Amino acid sequence: MKVIVAMSGGVDSSVAACLLKKEGHEVTGLSFELWDKRDLTNSNICCSIETIELAKSVAHKIGIEHHTVDVRDAFYRHVIENFCTSYMEGITPNPCILCNKFIKFDFLLKKAGELGADFIATGHYARIIKGQGVSRHLLLKGIDPKKDQSYVLYVMKQEELAKTLFPLGVLTKDKTREIAKELGLATALRPESQEICFVGDEKYVDFIKDVSPESLKPGPVIDIGGKIIGEHRGIAFYTIGQRKRLGISSLKPHYVVSIDRAKNIITAGSKEDAAMKSFTVRDLNWIAVGSLSASIKVKVKIRSMMKDVPATISPEGYDRVFVEFDEPQWAPAPGQSAVFYDNDVVVGGGIIECVSC
Repeated sequence: MKVIVAMSGGVDSSVAACLLKKEGHEVTGLSFELWDKRDLTNSNICCSIETIELAKSVAHKIGIEHHTVDVRDAFYRHVIENFCTSYMEGITPNPCILCNKFIKFDFLLKKAGELGADFIATGHYARIIKGQGVSRHLLLKGIDPKKDQSYVLYVMKQEELAKTLFPLGVLTKDKTREIAKELGLATALRPESQEICFVGDEKYVDFIKDVSPESLKPGPVIDIGGKIIGEHRGIAFYTIGQRKRLGISSLKPHYVVSIDRAKNIITAGSKEDAAMKSFTVRDLNWIAVGSLSASIKVKVKIRSMMKDVPATISPEGYDRVFVEFDEPQWAPAPGQSAVFYDNDVVVGGGIIECVSC
């Protein structure tokens, strides 16, 4: 088969390309130019000049073609603008999910069409079971619980799952590095990529200040009873559950419980106040099922690194579900994704809209 592999210049995508080549496929590497203001000397930024050159060197070493595609306009429009706007509205975004939804798989499939490729592939730690006939394609967790990336992939459509390969889904991260060392790849010892790849070594608050200086509008911090107890620096710099930068003098720690963008007010409370049991979810994408017609028991993740925990999800009209955990969970925030699991299988997911409605 002919396979287009997304190569970021990291160890995971490098090994994915190597494994596919070893299996006898005709492999072509593809790297993305992501955005204009990237620090070209900072190797921790995904798809910087340095990381693209690393991807090229790996492609040359294993004897495959390599292409670069400029996606900067789309990346800025769909990911960076959304990232800044969300924080300015008091919403917590997930840029990795947005990149997967609007950039990575879309452009990979377009390039696959241009080059006549049968499949695309990435270095994600997840698995796909291809459906037969009327059966649906399924997305599963990777076997390494520390590296499973199914959470950020829940936005994949059936047509994308049909054309995608995840060679690392059956490997642990340690095994991936071991393979890279055995092959003498330049990426073997590269550190893990940044959580927010385009921010690099900057703090996200500094990034937002540079891109959106108008977000610096201070306002009151109030307690659960409505009493003013401090002043915030601008709601763009806070997210639900946050403790830092509240500037409250108190013997007990305070956490952000809610953010009112219209009134420019942040409410702070105890750790217990920030734990919530229920919320609604919009912008749904179903993978294991076509839709939800009745309440079902699942496990739910609201952050990529948290353990999925028991909950009930119930349909609310065509485009929303109501999620109720068995036990309150720490700080679900509007804008974050909630992903639903049946054991290792991703049922679907969406964007948290209203907490404790």
